Amino acid sequence: MAALSKGIDVVTFGCRLNTYESEVMRREAESAGLGALEGGAIIFNTCAVTGEAVRQAKQSIRKARRENPAARIIVTGCAAQTEPENFVAMDEVDLVLGNEEKLKAHSYRALPDFGVNDTEKARVNDIFSVRETAGHMVDAIEGRARAFVQVQNGCDHRCTFCIIPYGRGNSRSVPMGAVVEQVKHLSNNGYAEIVLTGVDMTSFGADLPGSPKLGKLVKTILRQVPDVKRLRLSSIDSIEADDDLLDAIATEPRLMPHLHLSLQSGDDMILKRMKRRHLRDQSIRFCEDVRKLRPGIVFGADIIAGFPTETEAMFENSEKIVEECGLTHLHVFPFSPREGTPAARMPQVRRELVKQRAARLRAAGEAAYRRHLATLAGTRQSILVERDGLGRTEGFTLAAIAAGSPGEIVEADITGHDGARLIAAPATARAA
Repeated sequence: MAALSKGIDVVTFGCRLNTYESEVMRREAESAGLGALEGGAIIFNTCAVTGEAVRQAKQSIRKARRENPAARIIVTGCAAQTEPENFVAMDEVDLVLGNEEKLKAHSYRALPDFGVNDTEKARVNDIFSVRETAGHMVDAIEGRARAFVQVQNGCDHRCTFCIIPYGRGNSRSVPMGAVVEQVKHLSNNGYAEIVLTGVDMTSFGADLPGSPKLGKLVKTILRQVPDVKRLRLSSIDSIEADDDLLDAIATEPRLMPHLHLSLQSGDDMILKRMKRRHLRDQSIRFCEDVRKLRPGIVFGADIIAGFPTETEAMFENSEKIVEECGLTHLHVFPFSPREGTPAARMPQVRRELVKQRAARLRAAGEAAYRRHLATLAGTRQSILVERDGLGRTEGFTLAAIAAGSPGEIVEADITGHDGARLIAAPATARAA
């Protein structure tokens, strides 16, 4: 991180929702006057999903202070919401803001520079008291070829391993009209691909008048914003996928053929101990049914390795579900006990074994990904160019392509792969 003299630098950890919120934070901090402070301001938007995520944030904060001794350092996000006292105790930190406070300009004026008592280092309120989520209009997502739009925040479920509801609060939906307007605004600003994001996206609408579901939102966006070329969903809970969503997957070519599933495990007993709401057969059947609706659709998934009480046989069920669901993009999380969650009090699997199982799952995921790359050789793909000669297909597969500008969609022929990405060349005209 280069040393600042003035201005605002936002450092983002974690999910796509954090990426979107970081743009709102940047705007609000600028309107509060932080950009004019001598030495500048650095805002850390943290993640709390694992203990490692929190450790990395603290490490980055210490490094930023060494490199920017005069900067004002503000820490916010889920880690700041769930364990504010740990960041208050850091001498490097000037201000700690909760997840609700970070989206409001006046919160940033709590810095001592604005005449506030410097003993009031933390501004973190009860996140469960927040009942609504407003749609914040942003013009762009800095450094990104695709744009993210928040449709929902928080979660009403209480999976035994998860700290996130305590960082995000209960589920609140952004009104459908506000989502549509944000998508339209970003599309008009030149973004070819929009990604809908939230903490528990498939719970969208339950708190809105008429209880519209995610499928209705998707269809409304595609109908009312005809210029948006690609609409993508971030992580979904397959057990909550509604009929309109499935119909949109089957019939709307602008809805990208890629779904990231919150599976977490492939073993029924572990799923029950996690308090998940699906079983392994339901996940397998969902993938089979959706492939019939949209042949060629690509699935990714989150899977936790080494959940408390997990036996070798239970773990092998998670290994097998990679192939049984036909997963391509695997996010593997070694189980990380989060203080205050029920899973942290369960009998733990040895750390060495957790790491070994995570490595085995990653190996299974990498093998599945290479098989997927091989199936695309000789095909023609639409690639959204990102940066440094790389882009993503409609199925979110990484591709190397020496053509196009960031944000541009390029038609390309796939000539092969190098084990990590597709090798693509600008499409040549096909013979009639």
